[in-house]
This record gives sequence, C-alpha cells and structure tokens, in this order.
Amino acid sequence: MVVQYKGGTRYICNYLRPQYRTPVCQYIAADPVDTRVVDAFLQALSPGELDVYEQALAKRQHQAERLAHAHAQHLERLRDEAASCERQFRHVDPAHRHVAAALEHAWEVALEALKRAEAAEAQRVQASTPPAPALSPALQAAFRAIGQQLPALWATDVLSQTQRKALLRCLIDKVVIQRARRDQVHTRIVWRGGETTTFEVPVAVGALTDLPTASEMAQQIRVLFAAGMSDVEIAQQLTRHGYRSPSRPAVLPSPVKGIRLKLGLMQNRSQSHPRRIAGYLTVPQLAKALASPPHWVYHQIKRGTVAISRDAATGLYLFPARPETLEALRQLQAGHLSALRY
Repeated sequence: MVVQYKGGTRYICNYLRPQYRTPVCQYIAADPVDTRVVDAFLQALSPGELDVYEQALAKRQHQAERLAHAHAQHLERLRDEAASCERQFRHVDPAHRHVAAALEHAWEVALEALKRAEAAEAQRVQASTPPAPALSPALQAAFRAIGQQLPALWATDVLSQTQRKALLRCLIDKVVIQRARRDQVHTRIVWRGGETTTFEVPVAVGALTDLPTASEMAQQIRVLFAAGMSDVEIAQQLTRHGYRSPSRPAVLPSPVKGIRLKLGLMQNRSQSHPRRIAGYLTVPQLAKALASPPHWVYHQIKRGTVAISRDAATGLYLFPARPETLEALRQLQAGHLSALRY
C-alpha cells in the first residue's frame, strides 16, 4: 500500500484480500509522520546540512565531469580508429582487391561504431539533469539564520498552520508513505530537486500482540524479573533497549505487569494464593460459596445494595463467615431482600 501524503489525517484503502478483491480501509494517524517530516525539514536547514549540501554538489559536479571526460575520450578513440581505417584504405594498392575490400569493410564498421557512440552521447546529454545550483553566500546566510531560529518558533503560535505548510513546501515536494507493517510506516520524503530521504515511523497499534517484538519483550521480562527488578525498573530497561508500548514510544509499567502476570510471575504471595482471614470471607470466597461470579457481589456493593466498608488493615471487603451471611445474600439474589448492611 503506497499513498502520497500531503499532511493531515488520511484514510487509505488497500486490497488486503485479493482472493475477494474487497477493499479494506485503513486509518493512519498523521501526527507521527508530521513530527518526523518536520524534524527532517528543520534538520535540512541546520548549518551542518548546508555544508553537506555544498559538498554533495561539489561531489556530483566532479562525478559529472569525470563521466563527461570518459565519454569524450571514448569518442576520441573511435574517431582515431575510423581515421586510421580510412588512411589504410586510401593508401592500399587498388590492384589488391581483397585487401582493399577488407580495409573498406573495417572503415565502415569503425564509422558505424562512431555514429552509434555519438548518438548515445547526444541522448545522454539531453537526458541528463542540469546540476543543482549552488547557494549564494547571501542565501546561505539567510538559511543559517532561519535554521537557528525556526525550531524555537515552530513550537509556538507565532506561525500559523498555513505558514508552516508553505515553509515545508519550500523544500519538500511530497511525502510518500507505505504501510509495510502494522506498527510502522515506511516514509519517503522527496525534496525539491529530486533527492530523497527514507525512514521508518512507529505508529500506534491496538494491542501489544500486534508488535513484532512482543514475544522478545516477554522473554526479557522473565529474565529481568528473575534478576529482582520491579515493573518500573523493567519498563525503563526495556525502553533503553528499544522496546515500546502499543501506543507510546516507551514501555509503561502497566503492560509489563500484564505480561508478568500472564507468565505467572508473582511479586507477592497474595497474588497467587487467596488471602484467608479467620472468621471472614473475601469477595471471591463469598462468590464461590454462593456459586455466583465475583463481579455480582462487587456490583451490589457499588450500587449500595450491600453496605460494607473495606477493612482498614487488609483493604478488602470482609463478610462474616457465618451461615446467616450466605442465607441473607441468597435472599438478596432471589429478590426477597432489598438491601443488606455489614
């Protein structure tokens, strides 16, 4: 899937199911691409890039001169060869007809080769692009001044959106993006003059499993957890090694915790073994005794049907472990009671 990008959010259609030829629309957010394109634009205005531009122009001019010199030498050799064949033919004794015929044929072959080479050289010169103009000292000074001040102005409200786009179009002809993978967009900037810059832009995905590094991240979490690191420390370490979250460039502690729990790596014993308080039932234990899902009990507490406060020491909802408690909740389930208080 390739699309020419002009800035702003874009919906892109691509035939993802060729067997049905059914177009499937994809959404690509513009913000990550905008950020990288603006960074490349501002970098192009930096003094270092201007020096590189001048060096590139000089190198291209030198290569063009070497190529033109090589073609000129080739044509000169062909002309010398044709002239030599002509002289040999004109100095041969006409009485030696076989020798004269061979020399005449060699002359014709040399002339044909020269003709083809001259035609190819004319086409090459016609098709070659003119060299890019060098920047005048005044223009270089202007670009250097802009390159020093523009990055600070770009982040403010001094420049309108229209002015920003006009500045970008001064150097950028177009931006072509290609969704090669779910988690990144291949981006190619085509600059004024034909030069190109390519890079990969990470984009947000819906889930951690959509990242190609998800399995590697899980293995790293297993190793770092075994080394005694916390979720925050693991997230920081993974970010330093180039991993990312589905929607952010850095790894957050929350997905680290989710992966760790799926791997069965518990930081506290209570995470894998339910707490048992003598004389009381926790919500999961109560729900199990009632043969009901725990969320039903939590829902009754949230709506106020069951009035109960968390235990100050454990932070849990604790119900008296008595038959009367189970019977009262069954009556609540059946609709015979409207509220309970503990």
